[in-house]
Amino acid sequence: MSKTKASNFKIVFRSIFRRAENLIFLLKEKLSERNFIYFASVLVAITCSFAVIILKSFAHNIFLWANDINDFLKLPYINSLLPIVGIVLTVFVVRNFLNNHIEKGSSKILYAVARKGGIVAKKQMYAQIVTSSLTVGLGGSAGLESPIVITGAAFGSNFAQKYHLSQKDRILLLACGVAAGIGAAFNAPIAGVLFAIEVVLTDVSISAFIPIIISAATGALISKVTLSPDTLLNFEQSLKFDYHNTPFYILLGVLAGFASIYHARNFQRVEKFFGAFKNKGYRKALFGASILAVLIFFFPTLFGEGYESIKTLASKNPNILLDNTILEPFKSSEWILLAFVGVTMLLKAFATGLTLGSGGNGGNFAPSLFVGSYLGFFVAKTVNLLNITHHLPIANFTIVGMAGILSGLFHAPLTAIFLIGEITGGYDLMVPLMIVSSVSYAVSKQFEKHSMDVKALADKGDVFTSDKDKNILQSIDLYNLVDKNFKTLTLGNGVEKAVEIFSTTNQKIIPVLAEDKSLVGIVDFDEVKSFIFNPYHVKFTSMSEVITQPKAIILLEDKVEKVMKHFEASDTDILPVIQKGKYFGFLSKIDVLENYRHRLKEMVID
Repeated sequence: MSKTKASNFKIVFRSIFRRAENLIFLLKEKLSERNFIYFASVLVAITCSFAVIILKSFAHNIFLWANDINDFLKLPYINSLLPIVGIVLTVFVVRNFLNNHIEKGSSKILYAVARKGGIVAKKQMYAQIVTSSLTVGLGGSAGLESPIVITGAAFGSNFAQKYHLSQKDRILLLACGVAAGIGAAFNAPIAGVLFAIEVVLTDVSISAFIPIIISAATGALISKVTLSPDTLLNFEQSLKFDYHNTPFYILLGVLAGFASIYHARNFQRVEKFFGAFKNKGYRKALFGASILAVLIFFFPTLFGEGYESIKTLASKNPNILLDNTILEPFKSSEWILLAFVGVTMLLKAFATGLTLGSGGNGGNFAPSLFVGSYLGFFVAKTVNLLNITHHLPIANFTIVGMAGILSGLFHAPLTAIFLIGEITGGYDLMVPLMIVSSVSYAVSKQFEKHSMDVKALADKGDVFTSDKDKNILQSIDLYNLVDKNFKTLTLGNGVEKAVEIFSTTNQKIIPVLAEDKSLVGIVDFDEVKSFIFNPYHVKFTSMSEVITQPKAIILLEDKVEKVMKHFEASDTDILPVIQKGKYFGFLSKIDVLENYRHRLKEMVID
């Protein structure tokens, strides 16, 4: 009977789903293109919001459950063991249900925009929810925001693909999904809009703001209605800015810039180490998760996202951070607390690297806020304990510090300013937020040209989000532009064969190949036209005498930017292409430029 009910439920669900699809297709026909995008932005935001609700609720409830167990046992054993379980389960899901591959980090969205025309795999609509909830929900020291961003982007991209929208609308809806995800995760719609535009889209017109604003507002509204305030990162205390503290905010900005560089580089070192790890799969997961477990045993606030500890730092009684730690007997000592906060801040990069490098899924958005809050607390508390000046407001510095690391790590100062402004419930700290974010960004930018998410891709030449021309060039697929239909010659052919090809085709260049299909040279019509049609000259001229070397050679794996440099340097419009040492075909500069023009037209979001 239960099987029958389940079968009937599936039939009813499929029927409802098909009717909804048909209704959306009907609306697409009836509504104008712009109005349908507005409608789509709402639907994408709703689906993203429910994904956020699932992720946030699961992670928060696991955190509360673990704390209840700790209160009973009086030792953080459970906090140490749960991340091992979570990371191993994540690896199990990835290996057995996701073809042993999972996208990690919001950099994958930048890659999708720059190189794939906004196409995100369908499985990302559920893969991120499952894997990140297991990793972070069970205590992995990472954040849920990057998985939320990828999930939102996947919903937007696949909605556009499902209903046959253009590339520019696909990228726009992808950005709508991102904005809705951030808006819902923090109940911060303005930050959602700015993150989508500042990080994901770097070339967008004013009219594209409207769908993104609609999505961010919808996501924030659903989050506000359904999620309890305890689940979200927010602050209710009154925060005031005293201009006398400006020098210390500048100092915090400088330190935040260097802390951002420290976090990014050490996180990448740990990930690189695990990337070269010989024992893949479960052994790597157990190795990395075990080290993480040790760190969490001594520093329990490294457990999970860490948002609860951020709230504690900004409260009137931050000493409770030492509860259930080996330092609990010394919780009344301000210096012990300061040392604990400072060491935890420095270890966060390694904890996050261990979490993601060993096979877990998550991101660096929440860790950046964690490190920022700890840095802000450390600076203000140190100044107060040393009596350098009048008493600094520790809560203010704890909160403003988050904006500093977020700005320095992701090179997104506007997102950082307005995100922290929104989650504090007001803008009384707007001036220090602007100071710390801009100074941190300037320091970080001085030493790191690209943000942490972009750096790995930029090093490979895969994405340059601040340069639209490079983005478009790199999205061009050279393989499909190469003309492989050129008639060829071999060294055994006579010049008469070249005459035949020139006479019967439009070819101006003939490739000459060796027996192993490697390129020996070319016969260029412009070089031989003075005698090629003279029978006497042809009869007494050998093939080797008419062969010349091309002015440049293109490798099929070359980046398009390098290919264009070859065209410019050789001052020619067509060049041979080599793949793995063998002749592959010819590439025309005109074809590349025409494809660039076509993609430029498609990618303009208006």
